[in-house]
Amino acid sequence: MKHPKSILITGASSGIGAALAAEYAAPGVHLSLTGRNLARLEDVERLCTDKGAESEVHILDVTDQGAMATLIRDIDQRQPLDLVIANAGVSGGSGGNGETEAQARSIFDVNFGGVINTIWPAIDAMKPRKCGQVAIVSSIAGMTPLPGAPAYSASKAAVKAYAEALNGALRQDGIVVSAICPGFVESRITAQNNFPMPLFMDAPKAAKRIRKGLEKGQISIIFPRRLAAITWLIGLLPPRLRVWLLSHAPKKG
Repeated sequence: MKHPKSILITGASSGIGAALAAEYAAPGVHLSLTGRNLARLEDVERLCTDKGAESEVHILDVTDQGAMATLIRDIDQRQPLDLVIANAGVSGGSGGNGETEAQARSIFDVNFGGVINTIWPAIDAMKPRKCGQVAIVSSIAGMTPLPGAPAYSASKAAVKAYAEALNGALRQDGIVVSAICPGFVESRITAQNNFPMPLFMDAPKAAKRIRKGLEKGQISIIFPRRLAAITWLIGLLPPRLRVWLLSHAPKKG
């Protein structure tokens, strides 16, 4: 894949989003960064500017379909987008009291609805140019249902499947779509976990792995490999045994 010159990253104020912004920041690159925390987002912007990139920040919620469409159309008219990374997402778990309907709806609104709101205005802009790249951040948690985080694992499974399906559906339009499925990566989300996180990875290392996969045009970028292999093997178990096993895993609060 060619080196992108105009990049949009949602959820860019921390974690993987911030690390990806820093990874791509360079002279000749224009970064459009969105998030909900202005102070953190401006810190990321300054880092990117110091590395020679042009950058702009936008405070908005990815669940706002109209605002996202307006923003992306505006950015694309000024700086035609080469790469859009739909990274914004929320975590959540059942904790000790069980997941509520409100929690499930909220998680899906951001993790799936927010992805749709981000990628489709960009796809519509890319189609006439017959080129472009879209990356959707899923999770290794999307590879198997987690009783401790039902809506989170289900929403991440949904965006993984959606990205892989879109990769085939949009190839004729010259658009490459990738699913990014990281394991435990340094972020504000994992900072809240009070249980062991095997093969924990710092955010800059994860960003380099993601960029490498995107440059190769990989359909699924899944890492670390050992954790992915373990998750894949668990997924091969009969449903009753798999659910029993995962029910004994630590629960997210």
